[in-house]
Amino acid sequence: MRTRVFGASLAGALALSALAVPAALAAGGTSYSPAGLAKLVQEHQATTGRSAYTASTADDAGDPYPLDLTFSAVTVNKGKPLVAGTTTHGTFPVTYKVTHGADVDIHADDFLMDVAIYRGSVDDPANELFGLDLATCTDTSATTADCKSTIDVYADEELSNADATTWKAFGIAVALNGQDPTGDDWSKIGVAQQDKLATTRLQRLSKLTVNAAPEPVKKGKTLTVTGKLSRANWDDGKYHGYAGQSVRLQFRKKGSTTYTNVKGIKSSSTGTLKTTTKATVDGYYRFSFVGTSTTPAVNATGDYVDVK
Repeated sequence: MRTRVFGASLAGALALSALAVPAALAAGGTSYSPAGLAKLVQEHQATTGRSAYTASTADDAGDPYPLDLTFSAVTVNKGKPLVAGTTTHGTFPVTYKVTHGADVDIHADDFLMDVAIYRGSVDDPANELFGLDLATCTDTSATTADCKSTIDVYADEELSNADATTWKAFGIAVALNGQDPTGDDWSKIGVAQQDKLATTRLQRLSKLTVNAAPEPVKKGKTLTVTGKLSRANWDDGKYHGYAGQSVRLQFRKKGSTTYTNVKGIKSSSTGTLKTTTKATVDGYYRFSFVGTSTTPAVNATGDYVDVK
C-alpha cells in the first residue's frame, strides 16, 4: 500500500503531495521518499510565503531555484476515461515529454519527477491521485525525453461519488543535487512545477445483466427479456441500480457476429430492465448501455435462445 501525503492549501501552489510513493523509492539512498520531500517543499513554501518558485525567488538564500524543465504532450490512460469499481486496484498509464536544460540530469539518483491528477482547485484540491512508481524516461535528445509513469487508484480508500468528474494533470520535478532537504542549502535544490497539463475523466464502473425466457421457445411466441443496469457507488463500496437510463435491447442471429437494435427502453428506479419481443430464429439477446459522463458504456453478455 502506498503512503499518502495530502497537501496544505498553499495559494497558487501545486499539490506537491502527489509525489507520495513507497519509502523504498527513497532517492539517493537517503531516508527521504518523494512523499517526504514533497511535504518538506510544501512546508518550506508555507514558511517562506512562496507559492511557487520563479526567477525572482532564486536569489533568496535558502529558497529552491527554478529548475529548467517543462512538461508537454501529457496523455493520461491513452486519452480514455479512468474507470474504477468498488474494491479493485486500477493502474493507468501516463505518458509525457520533458524538455530541460543541458545541465539538468533527469537520470540522477536523487532526481524526482512525477505527473499526477487532481480535481477541484489547485490551491486546495478536493482529491489527488498519483502513481506508486516514479517516471521512467528515454532520452530523445540531449535536452528532451519521453517519459512514462502511472496513476494508481484504490477506489475503496480514495474515492467518493463526487470524484466521477473531470480531473486535471500537473507535473513536478525536484533536483536534490546531493542536498539533504532537512539541513543543507535549499538554494541548491531545483524545483519545477506545472499545472493544467491535460484533463481526464474518472468514471464509476457499470455492470449490465440480461435474461431471455422462456428457453427454448416456440417460433412466433413472446420472449420476456429482463436484466439490471448498476454502477459502482464509491460512497458505500457497493453496486446500485442506475435509474432512468436509456438501454437498447439487441439481437444477434446464430452464426452472425453483429448485434442489431430491437428496441429501446429505460431502466426503472432500481435499475431493473424488462421488455418483450417475438421469437423468430435462434440467437443471442443482450442489453446495451451507451454510457454517460460519469459511467462508461457496457454490454451485457448475450443470452442464447433456442427457437423451436
